Amino acid sequence: MASLTLAGIVYLLAIREFFATTKFERRIARRVVVIGLVLAAVWHIEFLRLPPGADDDIHRYVWDGRLQRLGYNPYLVVPSDPTVKGLHTPETRNLNNPDLPSPYPAGAQLFFRAVTTIQESTLAFKVAFVVCEFAIVFLLLDVLRGTRQGQGQGQGQRSHLVLAYAWNPLLAIEVAGSGHVDIVGALLLVVSAAALVRRWRATAAVTLGLAIAVKFLPIVLLPLYWKRVRIRDAALAVAVVGLLYVPFLNHGRIPIGSLGTYVQSFRFNGPVFAALDQLAPPQLLAGLAVLAGLVTATLFRRASLRSAAPEWSPDQFAWPMAASLLCAPAVFPWYLLVLLPFLTSASTLLISIWTVSIIPTYVMWHLRTLGRPWGALPGWVMLQEFGCVAMTAAILGLRRFARPVLTRSSTD
Repeated sequence: MASLTLAGIVYLLAIREFFATTKFERRIARRVVVIGLVLAAVWHIEFLRLPPGADDDIHRYVWDGRLQRLGYNPYLVVPSDPTVKGLHTPETRNLNNPDLPSPYPAGAQLFFRAVTTIQESTLAFKVAFVVCEFAIVFLLLDVLRGTRQGQGQGQGQRSHLVLAYAWNPLLAIEVAGSGHVDIVGALLLVVSAAALVRRWRATAAVTLGLAIAVKFLPIVLLPLYWKRVRIRDAALAVAVVGLLYVPFLNHGRIPIGSLGTYVQSFRFNGPVFAALDQLAPPQLLAGLAVLAGLVTATLFRRASLRSAAPEWSPDQFAWPMAASLLCAPAVFPWYLLVLLPFLTSASTLLISIWTVSIIPTYVMWHLRTLGRPWGALPGWVMLQEFGCVAMTAAILGLRRFARPVLTRSSTD
């Protein structure tokens, strides 16, 4: 945690320079960007070599993929069921929440099956996730260069902003280290955003649907696609996602696995949800979390229709998902992975700070190794995590408020 905290602080100092460089239109040499990306790749190596934690989600990925290849439905089979004891491997025998079937959507399930077809191991998944992470790097480089050219600036003027993604400490520990499928959803979402920039409307709609089929969070971005994709594109996306669920249908019903149990019982690092938990049923609060993201996306979409907003506007994608996560019942650090590719603008600075201030939540895993039961985070962790974001928001607000006052005074 000490190393991660130090890395997080240095990361924030680095992106401050990245954003300042863009603001004053100074150009960073291409070789500096290349060296930065090489460094990002190098510090993934040690995390790839480390085995994941005994109860990390990646063991469930191996189990779900293995079940599918053996002809079972992961939404129906409970890992702790004695009748399936013989199906386990050493890597799946101690997976987390063994009394629950899988909660992951169909797109994630098919990804699990594809990886286990190559090799049934946690290392195979970690390598696949790192490949997805590096694919995002190349996509971002292409988008950042292309959008800047469209605004009349020199090629590669903003390419250094890719380091704001590649250097985030969460990538190394949660992708190369623990291995989380959220990075697959992030890749599909970046493809969708890049397709919107190029007006490849069918591709944008289908890849958004696939991203939702990996992790449900991007569903709050639907308003951003209003009048950007055609009705037939949306229908195609719905059809593709529907086909993904066909192999898992149970007597004609769409399976949800343990998703309902997750909403009902799982709680971690969700201050808004915890504050309202005694006032309303969890299903309603989960719906409110989705609504918060949809409303935020709608506001961004309306603002973009009224103004000549740039085609690549990362804050439009980052803020709706961040708003929804803030109201979610559980906010694990790896949930923020899907936000990282869109934190390439000064307008998303508060979310970037959140990706660092969330690091102290790892203390819960340390406390668990000491024999303490899983429960609420210590108060100082929540105060530090959200206090840092709130303090920065207050400082930025005061500076914005003071600037017009200073301008009027100088004019007088």
